[in-house]
Amino acid sequence: MRVALKPFAFLCLLFWVPGIAGIVAAQTSPLGVPTSVVNTKHNLSASGPGSVKATTEQEICIFCHTPHNATPVQPLWNRNLSMSAYKTYTSNSLKALPNQPTGQSKLCLSCHDGTIALGSVVSRNQPIQMANGITTLPPGASNLGTDLSDDHPISFTYDANLVTKNPKLKSPDLLPYNVRLDANKELQCTTCHDAHNNQYGSFLTMPNSNSELCNTCHSLGQTQVIQHTNCNTCHQTHSAPSGPYLLTKQTVSESCLACHNGGIGANQGTNVEPEIAAAYSHDTKSPVNLANHIPNNSDCKDCHEPHTMAPTIATVAAPGVPPSLGAIDGVSISGVKLPTAQFGYEVCLKCHADNAASISSLVNRKLVQTNMRLMFAPSAVSFHPIALKGVNTNVPSLRPPYTISSMIACTDCHGSDTSKAAGGTGPNGIHGSNLAGLLLARYETMDFTAYSPPAYALCFNCHDNTKVVADSGPFPWHNTHVNTNSTPCSACHDSHGISSLQGSPVNNYALINFDTSIVFKDEVTGRLEFDHTSNGHGACWVKCHGKDHSGTTY
Repeated sequence: MRVALKPFAFLCLLFWVPGIAGIVAAQTSPLGVPTSVVNTKHNLSASGPGSVKATTEQEICIFCHTPHNATPVQPLWNRNLSMSAYKTYTSNSLKALPNQPTGQSKLCLSCHDGTIALGSVVSRNQPIQMANGITTLPPGASNLGTDLSDDHPISFTYDANLVTKNPKLKSPDLLPYNVRLDANKELQCTTCHDAHNNQYGSFLTMPNSNSELCNTCHSLGQTQVIQHTNCNTCHQTHSAPSGPYLLTKQTVSESCLACHNGGIGANQGTNVEPEIAAAYSHDTKSPVNLANHIPNNSDCKDCHEPHTMAPTIATVAAPGVPPSLGAIDGVSISGVKLPTAQFGYEVCLKCHADNAASISSLVNRKLVQTNMRLMFAPSAVSFHPIALKGVNTNVPSLRPPYTISSMIACTDCHGSDTSKAAGGTGPNGIHGSNLAGLLLARYETMDFTAYSPPAYALCFNCHDNTKVVADSGPFPWHNTHVNTNSTPCSACHDSHGISSLQGSPVNNYALINFDTSIVFKDEVTGRLEFDHTSNGHGACWVKCHGKDHSGTTY
């Protein structure tokens, strides 16, 4: 069946759509999708296939173009341009400078911002009447409004200078012919959309079912997570609920949980939703694009770089970075910001170092330090071996395979209490825990806690409880304190480390840093200290449980 076209409509199709003979016959592309504007929603005439169309108007191209008395805007534009002031896209990661819409983007917005009647054309004295009482584009995906902050940025210069600022963009010289910038080298709506051809859907200039169009400009790395290879799984180009970052949900974590929630489907990933919903969560459910996101807000993207992630097949030895984190940024033990972390603890130091997160401590310490970088630094006087092996050469309580040369990861102590690492079935990682401090296992800090190995299961993951708490073991005084007097491990030992800025190898040997709600100043001398002598022995100058230890040796 042939389509009858008025002369101007035929002329429009001749100039703007290739292969006119095939188009008049409503020829289809190899994909089986009509290539003529006649067969798309952009045909607003009464014969158009969409729900938005005129009541009686038969001309097709007149809604945008006219051969005579057109506006000064090319190509033969038949509409007035919107006078609206637009809220443009911006984000903390944006290197470009989007202006108010310019060029052909202004033409698109004369319909798609919803401020000008669809039938209001320059060549007619009266607006063309639209069916069903429609005046402007109805609310929905096609009506972008004047707030473009939740849409892909447009009307910015895309040149070599921008690529230098943002190496995750490809050189504009590599753009294919059908993905074009305008004469001013600005990216416009028409870079991605061809208003006259809908063979790829959404009037795209090329296929995007496998992110082909996105990848013409963006170079974000390679991921081995199949579900992460399609941009549309996580991103929404227009009217994105998140605003900046163009995510499918309002926050980063909600976007991730759309697939990581235990549902059924091709895109489903590891179910971390129960951990995120635990009593203590690493996710603060913060809105995107906060000016001061780190250190007091965290979400999935702070630990995972989704475009470069790989499944964690085997355990990664400390201090390596698990592949599931991807090429994520970090902070070195010396305080240098790193574009890509080389060690797992460097990812943690983004929030737990010099600009430490405001997290309540589980223990009131004599020496207060919130900067984990200083606690684990090579200069620290005593520390768990996170960044380098420990300085203590006398640790007879270690369980095999640990030795004094071993290193551990932050995730050896912190993570979900239902994870595989904790002996459960849930996913590993510091997503959330039902134990305070995001701990893998119990670590009681309350004084007069009745001793049992489960009460200090976190410590006993690495240390042999039969050696730590035993009269005949290498630490008989532990049995007296922890077992007989029900004193928690945390009363004397700081689980992270003691900075050299505050402590000394004599007073803070073996992570000694007293809990000041349990241990008080010695009434005889006024001291609150431990003096290390040798081979794990020393003297305490404290008062606890109502008893003065004025130089009591151990």
